[in-house]
Amino acid sequence: MLVAPPLPPPFDPTKPSTPISFPIKTLQDLKSRSYFDSFHYPFNRSSVPLRRNIDALPDRSRLLVCHDMKGGYVDDKWVQGCGNNAGYAIWDWYLMDVFVYFSHSLVTLPPPCWTNTAHRHGVKVLGTFITEWDEGKATCKELSATKESAQMYAERLAELAAALGFDGWLINIENVIDEVQIPNLMVFVSHLTKVMHSSVPGGLVIWYDSVTVDGQLAWQDQLTEKNKPFFDICDGIFMNYTWKENYPKASAEISGDRKYDVYMGIDVFGRGTYGGGQWTANVALDLLKSSNVSAAIFAPGWVYETEQPPDFYTAQNKWWSLVEKSWGIVQTYPQVLPFYSDFNPGLGSHISLGGRKLSEAPWYNISCQSLQPLLEFNEGKNSDIMQVTVDGREASYNGGGNVSFRGKLKRNAHFTARLFKPQLQLSASPISISFSVKSDKRSELSILLHFSSPSHETKSLLMVPNESINRFGDMFLPCVLTSKQTTSGWTVHETNLVLDGHTLTEISAFCSRPDDLTEETNTLEYFALLGHISIKSQQKTKLFPLASSWVIEAHHVKFVLGGSGSKTLSCKLEWRLKHPEEDSVFTKYNVYAENLSSSDYRPRKVMEEPRSEKVFLGTAHVDAYYVSDLVVGSDAKGVRFVVQTCGEDGSWQELDASPNLVVEVERLSSKLCCCGLI
Repeated sequence: MLVAPPLPPPFDPTKPSTPISFPIKTLQDLKSRSYFDSFHYPFNRSSVPLRRNIDALPDRSRLLVCHDMKGGYVDDKWVQGCGNNAGYAIWDWYLMDVFVYFSHSLVTLPPPCWTNTAHRHGVKVLGTFITEWDEGKATCKELSATKESAQMYAERLAELAAALGFDGWLINIENVIDEVQIPNLMVFVSHLTKVMHSSVPGGLVIWYDSVTVDGQLAWQDQLTEKNKPFFDICDGIFMNYTWKENYPKASAEISGDRKYDVYMGIDVFGRGTYGGGQWTANVALDLLKSSNVSAAIFAPGWVYETEQPPDFYTAQNKWWSLVEKSWGIVQTYPQVLPFYSDFNPGLGSHISLGGRKLSEAPWYNISCQSLQPLLEFNEGKNSDIMQVTVDGREASYNGGGNVSFRGKLKRNAHFTARLFKPQLQLSASPISISFSVKSDKRSELSILLHFSSPSHETKSLLMVPNESINRFGDMFLPCVLTSKQTTSGWTVHETNLVLDGHTLTEISAFCSRPDDLTEETNTLEYFALLGHISIKSQQKTKLFPLASSWVIEAHHVKFVLGGSGSKTLSCKLEWRLKHPEEDSVFTKYNVYAENLSSSDYRPRKVMEEPRSEKVFLGTAHVDAYYVSDLVVGSDAKGVRFVVQTCGEDGSWQELDASPNLVVEVERLSSKLCCCGLI
């Protein structure tokens, strides 16, 4: 008789474990504030503020994207990342204004990875409060029992958004409500809007077109007298997606001067949606843009979930290119210095630092996604078209990504590819620009910068190696580069500029052939990788705090005996500056570990030779990291953890100067041993 394996113990959020994101499922848990007592709460705080501290949304048609993907909390629930580099990601942030994280739990809290990367790109992030069916009706009855209860639950939601660093809520009441409760439901919505505005700069509350002011679950698909009272007391309405052709203009007329706060839904799966969704979702977008209202794209994960051919990356780029053609670019970056991107997509097959591989294991952590390039999609595998892609498989200079250029290029031809669309106003202070390239000897890759002068004249500057400076002088103003070879064949090019009063308006890649090409063939294969690009002030860079400036501690230390005398170690590492300064705020740390034998176990410089093998554990985006089941050798006397601080300009602290902590290995005589603070 087969015996089923025992069920794992129920999830206890108060006990130390690998940090995860999870929703709040009951009003009681929301009311009690139990989430803040969970072990996982500190890990779920987003660390990246909204770019430019955007308060009001722009006065134009906007694009809201509602993430609904396999019910939410899939690979993205692992706060410190996981090993599935085929997980779902979005990188077309330049096309959207608002991102909603959606699941069918009562209170859906966005995993911090989405908030971090969306904020980095200037996109606001909302969680979801949803009630459904009979259970939802009972929940609404409790929430709306009194004016005071409605206000209290609104305050609990606002508190969560402020504490976790996201920007507001989508309110989705998809159940019948007793009409007598409607006034208190409206108190809930209006009070939540008021408190969000006061507690989170630019906070948003958006109502979903579902229940009406008479308590009926009756989707209107347009703005009517039955849903407008909710619209009037919050920041916008997300219309159900089964609207008809004339509904957008009718809604715009009813909205008064708030037509851009009307977000007409588009279901990408195509379930009754105007235009059919899927590969014709742009039909609805075109109509909404011409109707001067906003759009709400629901479930773009359709591309991923239905495994659209030929592969997710290509299909995703193709689908979002339809959105760009219809809607246009809505986010421009960079707008301030420093600007840095290593084109990290938030997943990959390895992790590098300065051209040196730290890890060759597959990984997924959307928090690590850097500013993504605005690459233009080219259909098909036509060999005459240069394929320009963010590639997590090829070598990386930093992180796990790059921009790869593959195709054919004639001897005297060149090819340009859009990378970024900035609006960067330059001052009289010199700026330093650098980028890294890895290519074959027949392929040359440069950076082309487009500027607008104070008199609105355009100027194009080509950052080209010295040996090629005369070839493009009739096309662009050449800019001489200094170059230095780095690890694994990467070359870092640098230059300094002063362009007072000019505005940087576009950053492009420029592909060409070297002057001394010896092959007689006119058309040759081209291959080059762009590893990073950086623009920063040439003024003296602020130094990283010394290792002695930090306090680093280990809590919840647990050793478990394994086979052959080995052990596993789990613990929570925490660190903080002894005297924090306002401009010493960091949002990324690399965490390493190394086993210490008896001969190593003495005061010395971190990672000094001779040393045991160091292991890259992962990246933290808050001032804590949970080490889970780290294998400790049988002869190890201690484990040294090193926390490497990374700057927003792409710099990193040397390991020798980084804060570190030694955890002594416990001598175990039983199966399990736990200890507290080391």
